Amino acid sequence: MHPETHLTQHTFRAADLRAEADAYRLAAQAKRPYALRTRIGWTLVEVGLRLASPRPAFAH
Repeated sequence: MHPETHLTQHTFRAADLRAEADAYRLAAQAKRPYALRTRIGWTLVEVGLRLASPRPAFAH
């Protein structure tokens, strides 16, 4: 094989790896707001359940 063939294969593989890395970075950035939204949502559910539950009577 000619050296140019290996260089061409390397160039295509490097481009593929860069595209995968870019896609991974975009996906990771897209998940961040969702994770925050999920935590806030569950916190609101917990607060709502605490407000809706009957409070125990204090024994004196």
